Amino acid sequence: MSNYRRSRIGHVFFFTVVTDKRQPILTTDLARHGLREAIHDVRIELPFEVTAFVLLPDHLHTVWTLPQGDHDYSTRWKKIKTRFTKQWRRTGGTSQPRSQSRVDKGELGVWQRRFFEHTCRDEDDVRRCIDYIHVNPLKHGLVERVMDWPWSSFHRYVREGKYDRNWGSANVWYGDEFRDFE
Repeated sequence: MSNYRRSRIGHVFFFTVVTDKRQPILTTDLARHGLREAIHDVRIELPFEVTAFVLLPDHLHTVWTLPQGDHDYSTRWKKIKTRFTKQWRRTGGTSQPRSQSRVDKGELGVWQRRFFEHTCRDEDDVRRCIDYIHVNPLKHGLVERVMDWPWSSFHRYVREGKYDRNWGSANVWYGDEFRDFE
């Protein structure tokens, strides 16, 4: 079994989580409801703050703040993916055909096995991650203005006065600033 090195410093983390074979299911009503419920339930059991979030058809990005001294985001993601998958299948969602390895491990073809994690080093790094999350629908050509994507914490940040509602547009691009997350 692989032994992945996970950070044990800091408590603010950026994540990318992707569906299996990039199936575009996450923005459906069924998936949004199931994901919201799974995250809610896991936050009760293992607290964390969702600092920023964007949901795209085949992946999501988020920044979490974990309690000081708690670095166990892997268990949280495992529980979220498991709860989502059970509800998804129970309510009619489908999964991708499974490899023999997935069959042997009892895994369904809903999520990629792993996720990308980045430990935020300082406040500037957190801000850069949050900006990346909010500009992501624009980056993928899903909208011409960040404000037009409905499944994003961008709207909360506008209400809180942290962004102007017109922040981000198709004619303003941020170059290599976000290359680390691609």
